[in-house]
Amino acid sequence: MATLFAEGGVELVSISATAEKLGVSRATLYRTVPTKEHLLGILFERATNELTTAAKAIVGKPGRAGDRLHELVCLQVEAAIAMRRYMPVFFGGGDLPPEVFKRWHGWSRRFEKLWVDTVRQSMDEGALTEADPVVTARLLLGMCIWVSRWYRPKERYRAEDISEAALQLIAPLATGSSA
Repeated sequence: MATLFAEGGVELVSISATAEKLGVSRATLYRTVPTKEHLLGILFERATNELTTAAKAIVGKPGRAGDRLHELVCLQVEAAIAMRRYMPVFFGGGDLPPEVFKRWHGWSRRFEKLWVDTVRQSMDEGALTEADPVVTARLLLGMCIWVSRWYRPKERYRAEDISEAALQLIAPLATGSSA
């Protein structure tokens, strides 16, 4: 299903195309997934679960918080690129079933907290300039998520290049030194 979104964007995904891609009948798929909006909901649940699992693994690592923040930036840039065709749906919310959109809001607050805690710890250890950790985390997340809007596979930028450029903006973290 994510492949369909990646290939054609939200507009081109349908129950029929999804059934064909999965090798099941439309009737079978309709019994479990009645609308395209529900397909989006399933994709959302899968994508956020995978992203959360990866972020928690990073945050749970021992060592410098600045290093963990570096990894979070890389993870988020890669996720933005991978989800670029359907990520705008999550922010608009109009194409998601209401219960999924409500879960998205809850997930987004919990996910943001992982970032805020890591940013705060990075500031405490001198890897980031002291500032409001909530605003800083939101700015960093926003910067990474916005990649989904402008990234074009045909351009020469790789996820690693984009992550490194983002990390250079929050030096001295990017250089690995502490203030």
